Amino acid sequence: MTQYKRNKLVEVSGKLAKVAMGSAYADVVIKNGTLVNVYSGELLAHMDVAVAEGRVAFVGNADHTIGDRTVVIDAAGKYIAPGFLDGHMHVESTMLSVTEFAKAALPKGTTGIFMDPHEIANVFGSEGVKLMHEEGQQMPLKVFTTFPSCVPATTDLEDAGASLEVKDIEEGLQWDNVVGLGEVMNFPGVVYGDPKMFGEIEATINSGKAVTGHFPSEDDRMLQAYIASGVTSDHETVTREQGLHKVRMGMHLMIREGSAWHDVKEVIKIVTEDKVNTSNISLVTDDVSPQTLVEKGHLNHVVRRAIEEGVDPVTAIQMVTINVARYFNLEKDLGSITAGKCADILLLDDLQKVEPVTVITDGKVIFDQGKIVADFPTYVYPAHIRSSMNVKRELTAQDFQLASRGNDEKTSVNVIQVIENSARTAKMTATLNVEQGIIQPDIQQDVVRLACIERHRGTGEISLGFTSGFQLKSGAVASTVAHDSHNLIVMGINEQDMALAANELVKLGGGTIVVENGRVLAQVPLTIAGLMSDKSLLEVVDEVAQLERAWKQIGCPLNAPFMTFSLIALPVIPEIRISNRGIVDVTQFKLIDVEVI
Repeated sequence: MTQYKRNKLVEVSGKLAKVAMGSAYADVVIKNGTLVNVYSGELLAHMDVAVAEGRVAFVGNADHTIGDRTVVIDAAGKYIAPGFLDGHMHVESTMLSVTEFAKAALPKGTTGIFMDPHEIANVFGSEGVKLMHEEGQQMPLKVFTTFPSCVPATTDLEDAGASLEVKDIEEGLQWDNVVGLGEVMNFPGVVYGDPKMFGEIEATINSGKAVTGHFPSEDDRMLQAYIASGVTSDHETVTREQGLHKVRMGMHLMIREGSAWHDVKEVIKIVTEDKVNTSNISLVTDDVSPQTLVEKGHLNHVVRRAIEEGVDPVTAIQMVTINVARYFNLEKDLGSITAGKCADILLLDDLQKVEPVTVITDGKVIFDQGKIVADFPTYVYPAHIRSSMNVKRELTAQDFQLASRGNDEKTSVNVIQVIENSARTAKMTATLNVEQGIIQPDIQQDVVRLACIERHRGTGEISLGFTSGFQLKSGAVASTVAHDSHNLIVMGINEQDMALAANELVKLGGGTIVVENGRVLAQVPLTIAGLMSDKSLLEVVDEVAQLERAWKQIGCPLNAPFMTFSLIALPVIPEIRISNRGIVDVTQFKLIDVEVI
């Protein structure tokens, strides 16, 4: 495997010192721009940046570093900013391989990511994590990994394709550029002393790396027990009050703006109105669709949203540069444009629009004037990673019929109500008709059928339920992107379309699909673990655009509905979910009956 060359500071410090002193020449000099200084919070006009061996050698008037072979980049009228760092994200959520994601994110100014590949871990365990991590190491994008902590997300409520134990985490923490423990979703396990969770956290602390968190609860005792256990960050904050309290408690607050969950508008008020110190706050994406990457951007979109809400542009940039580097103990290499740091640099025409005109990583121009100008190596996943569907048999319409336990013509059921642009759900009840012993969906009440099918070990296990909020009027949808165990989830009005959707996804090797009246309207094959496409960014964008149109055709008006649907089986975020074992009340962490009798 060819690895993208990156020099350590100790390997080139002597050369950098010579360039700074003028006894050696720079490889590249960026001339006469306005420097975004993330240390002082200033905008410094008429500044040069000299680069040698992929690192910054000198900042200021760098005329003395220019030789005959020095490449000079004119930055007059432009801002010179550090490359952006995403402190928490899942590449799998983009439906792209790491390589194709890098091609999409770098032009938007993201030069480094801290990915938590717990999606592929739930399908293929440590092997899947290692494959994605290795793919990332050969990119001009800096790919750091937080090793997944909760695989499966819960031990008693669902079945994933793999599990990770403390010994797996201990091994993974030794890999180069694994910088911490992935989001610790099992917060009840942490606060009530689960030995596995404590073992993982202890191993991470002993390695000197960050323990990243996931804490959606408002229970202050649990929060402080969680922090006391060693978890140091959280990205599941949705209110100003929660954000303010977490900052006061010393947590590194990650404010999220993804494709389907938009937390900046509310949580950023702690900066714009409460005026808190921002040094322990960062902006992250968590989950972003390929459409968002192309149409709005990546981290630059999150920075822009913060600015639109009233955050000073330099402060917003600090929250995706130096703050992130400090949190992951990488300030010596990343997060600023100062001597010795990696030359990850953006040239921007406008600090409000945050659209890079030039992107440089390790001193090399990667993107310039609307085009990628660097080569990206190819990476091919093994055949078995591309054959992840293991469903026991072909599914039939009868598999999606839920029989009532009573004999009445109507029955009351628990329903999973989704919330647009939110990772949360609400628990509601509905009264539904029973025909020939089968509980019927009700379009008028916006209550439709829901199923979760185990797809990793061929057990044949199917759980059934109902959901509301998608406003479907016909057809069915299915997906193998079903956080976090990534079983096969199906939702629809009629059983025949549900069976067709499920069976077609099995044939595709995984993905997401919309069908109506026995016909496939749109599909996105995701052959890498049933999570990621092996196609190019633009091909996936086109497929997802067709998918979005198909969702609308069957009645759904929601923003990024397939992302909201993908979370309907995630039993670690309140209030109610479905898993392959049944309906989960997340507030009680237990399985409950569909019918309320």
